[in-house]
Amino acid sequence: MFLIIHQMKGIIISLLLLLYPIILTAQEIKILEFTLVPDEDLLNQPVSIDLSGLNYHKDSSHMILYRIEGNEKIRVPSQLERGYCDRLWFVPGLYIKRGEKVIFEVHRLMGDELNSNVNVMDGPEDIQILAGEKEILSYRHAVTEAPAGTNPLYRRQGGYIHPLKSPEGKILTCIQPPDHYHHYGIWNPWTRVVFKGRSVDFWNLAEGQGTVKFAGLVATYSGELFGGLKVRHEHVDFSAKGEDKIVMNELWDVRAWDIKLEEQPIWIIDFVFTLNGTTDSTIELAQYRYGGGIGYRATGEWTNKNSSVLTSEGKTRKDADASHARWCIITGETGQGQTSGLVFMSHSANRSHPEPMRIWPEDANNGRGDLFFEFCPIRHHNWIIHPGKEYVLKYRVVVFDGTINAETAEKLWRNYVYPPEIIKNSIME
Repeated sequence: MFLIIHQMKGIIISLLLLLYPIILTAQEIKILEFTLVPDEDLLNQPVSIDLSGLNYHKDSSHMILYRIEGNEKIRVPSQLERGYCDRLWFVPGLYIKRGEKVIFEVHRLMGDELNSNVNVMDGPEDIQILAGEKEILSYRHAVTEAPAGTNPLYRRQGGYIHPLKSPEGKILTCIQPPDHYHHYGIWNPWTRVVFKGRSVDFWNLAEGQGTVKFAGLVATYSGELFGGLKVRHEHVDFSAKGEDKIVMNELWDVRAWDIKLEEQPIWIIDFVFTLNGTTDSTIELAQYRYGGGIGYRATGEWTNKNSSVLTSEGKTRKDADASHARWCIITGETGQGQTSGLVFMSHSANRSHPEPMRIWPEDANNGRGDLFFEFCPIRHHNWIIHPGKEYVLKYRVVVFDGTINAETAEKLWRNYVYPPEIIKNSIME
């Protein structure tokens, strides 16, 4: 009897082993095949496909993406973004030349979701975005008091990014530097805002006219490819009679990607700023050399001795200020002969694109040459904000260690503003 039972167990185990691949295959269902055909050389950059027409809303299921190379299926990390039009984001994982065709398959997989690689941690004072154990950036939402012994008006209630770190952990931003206590990492207040007959300065905090403050967390999201946050800001006017007046609302949507550019790890950070007025009055963002866009105060370690600037038009710190550009590379030494940097990109849909810039000259701050950069859409012309309308500015920042040359920066910018064509070959029910 024992021998018979033992033999039957062996038969059952053998049958299960034979059926195991079929069981696994039954859990995974192909729902879409598509071809990616870039109009520009495509580096290993974020790409998305519209999921309209797909029946993928199933309980306990998620999507998995494959790149098809002959008879081989290569797993490609992907992430679903839900919204008015759901999109599946992915990074192809290879360099694709202009006009080259690459086939992908989307499968629906029953079971647990895949683990997140880029995670968002909401703390009592900051929201961190991390790639694995590495911090990409920290968004401050708590109050930062003014430095000891300075004007208390330099305090700020969040609404900025610091620190921003390179993939190797180098800190690339600073806040409250002694020469400009109102500088806060990556931030974007407007300087001369004309509202109901008076001008309000939200940039120079010591003027006491206004400030920008964190006004609420809308959402955070983590995933296999990217993580991000959506937060609200308020532009508060101190000069109004009676109570402080909220003049403008702003939504920050910040998304960070962990990517390899060939063998070079990089962060990609996408910023979408949506601005609207709060009353039935028009608002004038008056022409000035500072204000709005995206402002960046570099680490205090960077001076005219160890940092450089190069724009898409070939300009440097000698002549870049007030010029227009699609992108700007900022590079500086980070110790022991190493360098890190950022590529700031202005989206082609932005106002005044190619966008004017404020870049401190080489002799800034009594000849030290500290580094400040800003895409400034009101540098040469004012901007009218009409009641009931939304205004959007979009920027991408590539953060790297080592170097990125002008040719690569141009390709990165073109990949940002000119997404590749995607042809849906077949949709399965």
